[in-house]
Parts: sequence; structure tokens; C-alpha cells
Amino acid sequence: MKYDILIAGVGGQGVVLASRLLALAAMKAGFHVSTAETIGMSQREGSVSSHIRIGDEVSGSLIPIGQADLLLGLEPAETVRNLPFLKEGGKVLVNTHAIPPASRPPGSPEYDPAALISFLYVYYPDILCSDFTELADKVGTYRAANVAMLGAAAGARVLPFPEEILKAVLDAEIPEKYRAVNDAAFERARKCIRSVSST
Repeated sequence: MKYDILIAGVGGQGVVLASRLLALAAMKAGFHVSTAETIGMSQREGSVSSHIRIGDEVSGSLIPIGQADLLLGLEPAETVRNLPFLKEGGKVLVNTHAIPPASRPPGSPEYDPAALISFLYVYYPDILCSDFTELADKVGTYRAANVAMLGAAAGARVLPFPEEILKAVLDAEIPEKYRAVNDAAFERARKCIRSVSST
């Protein structure tokens, strides 16, 4: 068994925490795991991606181009930027909540998240997307959007281990004072995506 997950977002969205939770769940399920992060800018809102390689055997920490089974995009532009990593037939789950770049080079086009989402729908018709930031905000804090996306991935049944294992890891790793809101975000997104993907 081999399963590669790429999480793409920007600084401050919790990419690294989401990666850690998936890696721990995969290890708890009995798989070998290798992870690596690439960080574009050290300050908030710079590009951040995390590679999670899961399998009976794992070779290398970075996912080669065209090999990711699942792309979790916490931000539309970062999702599009990381599409070359996705394998043919790979799954895409994207948060439609846009975070405009802190700065842009002179003469570059305006950031148009709606155009990016339209592009994704045209080329990846099986894409699953929602505003997970808004969903998380409604249950307590927008900062739980990363955990909401893990709930959505569980709901869509695109993870290589049972959702119960991921939920147990979440409960063990999230500090108690933040646990209730993260649990709520996970469950809301899981149910939302499950109802969409089953229709």
C-alpha cells in the first residue's frame, strides 16, 4: 500500500498541524510514514505545503510530481499552485476561502479566487470544495478550518485509514481548551461532505 497526501496553504492556516495529525493517524493504523514541509516565506501568509507519504514502505519524504493521491488545499491559489503534484485520478479537496497575497509584483494580475475555483471545476469535476473557514467560524473559530478539512476528508472517505483513528488522534493531540471547537468543526465538515459526496 502507498498513499501520498499533499496539504497546501499559507502561513497561519495550520498546515503543519494538519500534517502532524494525519501522520500520527497513519502510524496508529500501522503504516510507515514520512513527512516534509516546504515553506515559501517565514511570515504569515507565505506559501506552506506539507508532504505526507504513507505506506507499507516509504521511499523519500517529498512527493514526486504527478504522484499525490490526495491534495488538500486550504486556500484556492495554493491548491492550483500545487496541482502538478496530483496524480491522474487523484482527489482534490479545497477550501474556497481566499487569502489574498500580502504583496504582489507590479503588473501582475489581480487575485481572482472565483476564477481559480472555476478552473478547478473544469479540470477536476470530482473536486470537493466548501468554505471550511466559514464553517469553522460558525462553530467557534475560523482557526479550526484545518481540522474541518480533515473532517471533510474523513467524510469523503479519501483517507487510507478509518476516520475513528483520526478522531482519536485529534482528541489526544488537541489541547483540552480547544478540543470542543475542533471536534465540532471536524464533525460539521464530515457530515457536510458526506452528504454532498453521497448524492
